[in-house]
Amino acid sequence: MIDAIEHNLKIGIKLLDAISDAQYADTTVKPYHSSIGSHMRHILDVFDCIFEGLEDGHIDLTARKRNKLVERSTGVGIAYFEQILAKLEALNNSNLEQIILVSDNLGLGMVTAKYTLAAILIQAHSHAMHHFASLGYIITELGIDLPDKDFGFNPTTPRDVA
Repeated sequence: MIDAIEHNLKIGIKLLDAISDAQYADTTVKPYHSSIGSHMRHILDVFDCIFEGLEDGHIDLTARKRNKLVERSTGVGIAYFEQILAKLEALNNSNLEQIILVSDNLGLGMVTAKYTLAAILIQAHSHAMHHFASLGYIITELGIDLPDKDFGFNPTTPRDVA
């Protein structure tokens, strides 16, 4: 599982290596005017929340750092990716079935539930892939080539080969 998550996050680095800071921070694409950088920062913040909460066994998904510099600089974004990848690598010998508490605000207040470490990592990965799919639209609208043929595609999504 860790290998699959690392593989897909490295595709994000591949994108950042191929674009300028101006493209990364561009908010001109309608309808949401979000940038590639804001999506990448958000994806990585969710993983960061996991690592921040592991020691005490309580992950708070609302405790995102929201570092604006990560949204504006590809170099800072790549460094954040590398930090998250190093922490993922360190989990390779962890008990992925350990129970942890995960809290989030679902719109009507905070909710806390029991997860396994594996479950929250799967959720964070799925969340990342969802944002990569949204990024595919922004990337295309900005005239940038997708960094990888699998960028933003969930492995279970059927593909028409017409």
